[in-house]
Amino acid sequence: MDISYPPETEAFRTEVRAFLSETLPPDWKGIGALDEEAAWAFARDWRRLLAERRYLSLTWPEQYGGRGLTKLHQVVLMEELALAGVPFGLPQDTFGVKMLANTLLRWGTDQQKAHFLPRILSGEDTWCQGYSEPDAGSDLASLRTRAVRDGEEWVIDGQKVWTSGAHHSDWIFVLARTNPDASRHRGISFLLVPLDQPGVEVRPFRMMSGQLHFNEVFFNGARTRADLVVGGVDNGWTVAQSLLGVERGEEAATNPILFKAEVERLVELARLYGKDQDPVIRQRIAWCWSKVEIMRYLGYRILTGWLKGTEPGPESSIAKLYWSEYHTKVTDLAMDIMGLHGQVPVGRPPLRTYRTDDPGAANSSASWSTTYLIARSGTIYAGTSQVQRNILAEKVLGLPREPRAAAG
Repeated sequence: MDISYPPETEAFRTEVRAFLSETLPPDWKGIGALDEEAAWAFARDWRRLLAERRYLSLTWPEQYGGRGLTKLHQVVLMEELALAGVPFGLPQDTFGVKMLANTLLRWGTDQQKAHFLPRILSGEDTWCQGYSEPDAGSDLASLRTRAVRDGEEWVIDGQKVWTSGAHHSDWIFVLARTNPDASRHRGISFLLVPLDQPGVEVRPFRMMSGQLHFNEVFFNGARTRADLVVGGVDNGWTVAQSLLGVERGEEAATNPILFKAEVERLVELARLYGKDQDPVIRQRIAWCWSKVEIMRYLGYRILTGWLKGTEPGPESSIAKLYWSEYHTKVTDLAMDIMGLHGQVPVGRPPLRTYRTDDPGAANSSASWSTTYLIARSGTIYAGTSQVQRNILAEKVLGLPREPRAAAG
């Protein structure tokens, strides 16, 4: 396997490293080393710098404020940001910059691109994702939220759940059923809906980690303009599937970096608690290290397909199942190393609300114990472990489809 990068992307890597060297303080240890207030202040300023350098819009066409570079340039950027311990924008940029903007570039009308892309890039509009519902999580095609055309508007009724950051967002992209007579995967449309209106209610709920991140979103006669359908009426399932593939390459490159930094921090935790010579602890740490190395090469495989423009396949299910199940084991080990100290969270909790804490985070009991709780959710969000195993059983092993429960 040739995992080297071509000269043009290595030249871009040099540019990014120079930018990081010029911008970050000499004693920079990563955003995780800052306290919560300072970290948020840094993240806001950092986002502005990335937008000014057009790093947030690196692969966008120049006419929309981008640099017109390739997916591989994007991967190089994400690698260097992860290694430096700095974020790619703010949390909601995952939905606006990464997901929606790339979806609009592929499926949006000229008017949609011209209006929304500059506002996403500037941060004027923040976005969240309206996919999952109480009875349509992993089985998204079962969604019941519906949209009915009323003149020059769509009227939306229904409920979404597990909506990350909705309480901090201005807009939501929603999958809604626009043709109830069509089959499960047809008759669904991808709508852009403003949240600040009488027909929308957002209810945050607290996770077991103590953080406020997820929300329920209720639509009761909510409205959006008729022209705010992306990809055409009743074509939302196809649009939604392309959106889900947006982050494949970036995550394939950055996940191993973040998980390796976490293992290195775990080694320091064992030393801190005087357990670095314990043979069982050492063996478990070595197991974690080997799994992260395997994750790295699995990432290269996924990255290769992503760069070739292939649609998400079974390897996505393998990767999701792999890292989420692994992460429960590594955080189990952290709790075992801390012992009773892990039951009394002290210090700063994680800044990130999913996967690892940020690079540079202190080995506080609050950081590890909260990450331990968050790790459990990793086996649920973005498709449960059970769903991923079903996909692999059917698409890779050729086993028969799992029987569906009879309606009613």
